Amino acid sequence: MRYFAPAWSKNEEIKVKWACVSGKSWVDLSLRTQWPIGPGTLKKGWSLVNTPLGSMASRMGFEPGFLVLESGYGDDSDEALRQDIIQVTGNQFISGHVQEVVDAVLLWWRDDDGDLVDALVDVLAYLTDGGPIWVLTPKVGRPNHVEPSDIQDAAPTAGLSQTSTFSVAADWSATRLVARKASKR
Repeated sequence: MRYFAPAWSKNEEIKVKWACVSGKSWVDLSLRTQWPIGPGTLKKGWSLVNTPLGSMASRMGFEPGFLVLESGYGDDSDEALRQDIIQVTGNQFISGHVQEVVDAVLLWWRDDDGDLVDALVDVLAYLTDGGPIWVLTPKVGRPNHVEPSDIQDAAPTAGLSQTSTFSVAADWSATRLVARKASKR
């Protein structure tokens, strides 16, 4: 397990809410201690990670060490969101010809970009099992806005399920897609 917490100065008394990540579930914990944290404060196997707790990248589930494939980047892409993800993961985006499996995909998609099903299938080939594809689309009223129904129609055709949609920047919304689970027979 990893703790996500803000940065502190040495010997500063801290009282913060921590977010504990175990798999994909988040739990709020409270802790009052002296920094640096001494032995026994954290359970065995847990480590401290200096990540902005309130960052959009953290809210989207990006973690330190994640490899992220970025597709569809353009001049209109939100640079602050991109930098936030890079800061949290500690890695630059992978783009172009990919030779490795990635933990997540960031797909910038606009109305005039072509066939969304083809784009989803293309990036799905590089994604680890259970990893999300984040489809980022311009919000309503912005140039090249994509109707939510376009994503809802494309996802099942590509073998994906939509799990959530929310605003991630002033001009962009993000829709989280994951591979559908096999049905039990």
